[in-house]
Amino acid sequence: MSAAAAAPAPPEPGATGPVSDVPAPGGTVLVARMDNVGDVLLAGPSVRAVAARADRVVLLAGPRGRAGADMLPGVDTVLQWCAPWIDPEPPPVTADAVRDLADAVRAEGVDAAIVLTSFHQSALPLALVLRTAGVGWIGAVSEDYPGSLLDLRHRVRDDLPEAERGLSLVRAAGYPTPPGDDGALAVRRPLPDVSALTGPPGYVVVHPGASVPARRPSAQRSAEHVRGLLADGHRVLVTGAPHERELTAQVAVHGARDLGGATDLPGLAAVLDRAAVAVAPNTGTAHLAAAVGTPVVSLFAPVVPARRWAPHRVPTILLGDQDAPCRDTRARRCPVRGHPCLDSITTRDVVSATNRLATPAGRMTTGGSP
Repeated sequence: MSAAAAAPAPPEPGATGPVSDVPAPGGTVLVARMDNVGDVLLAGPSVRAVAARADRVVLLAGPRGRAGADMLPGVDTVLQWCAPWIDPEPPPVTADAVRDLADAVRAEGVDAAIVLTSFHQSALPLALVLRTAGVGWIGAVSEDYPGSLLDLRHRVRDDLPEAERGLSLVRAAGYPTPPGDDGALAVRRPLPDVSALTGPPGYVVVHPGASVPARRPSAQRSAEHVRGLLADGHRVLVTGAPHERELTAQVAVHGARDLGGATDLPGLAAVLDRAAVAVAPNTGTAHLAAAVGTPVVSLFAPVVPARRWAPHRVPTILLGDQDAPCRDTRARRCPVRGHPCLDSITTRDVVSATNRLATPAGRMTTGGSP
């Protein structure tokens, strides 16, 4: 793949900095998103844009996002590597590990690379490894001076939603959104048959867990929400990963079905696909619900901005005190006694929001409060 063949794409609103060249159509393009499942799902629209002009797309993911990478349309090959500058429990940096990544990239014959990051992450360590692997063209968002590490140093407004941040970069790199692609999240279909687990469609999924403790309500509050939904006449399924079985057992009060640990990620997507509404904190399950088009009652802790991380392009009602003292701290554990941003959400609010989104009129909404 030539590094300077096609004409540059039009500038993206909110982006700064000229683009001197962009990759030519075709070739093998690596897209990197080295974070959790939700982050990888939010990269989906960018991956599809690249896939529309590339011959092959190699997605580089971390171990926490690998399951999401396997579900993205447009991906031909997935490489897994744990980035010590991104993972919350980073492995040591070793020459052998870095060499293994460079060798894997070289073996794929990568011509160009797009490095997707969040605003607090640097693309430059990975760009350095990709250069040593012989990648001829690399683009990324970077506030830091990249020297010769990047061919495209892109800049964006810091309030862009995460999916739009990625799309801004790939458009600047010469990969516009394909005709007919609405830029929403998506997963590969068909999904597995989970009817034996769920019964008929139309239930409410309550997902109480999150990888970051500060972003999830207490188990007691989640159980109250389930109890209220049941009293209002909803069928409720409680979902969670295998390591969350103790949590889901606490939350799935009498009358709710406990699916903690009962599915892999494609199975969870299928459960969400059959749901009328998903009730979830800011976690990968909320983004997975968005990827199958299910409305979300988002129990959102403001430790990160909702404008960046709320469910993308699906009807959503955001609950939680967005002006709480923890706002924008990126805290992993709640720094405020009593976790008021989430545990102040009333069951009445959750039931009201669920009922609004479960109706055809409610499904037309994209935000707000009950």
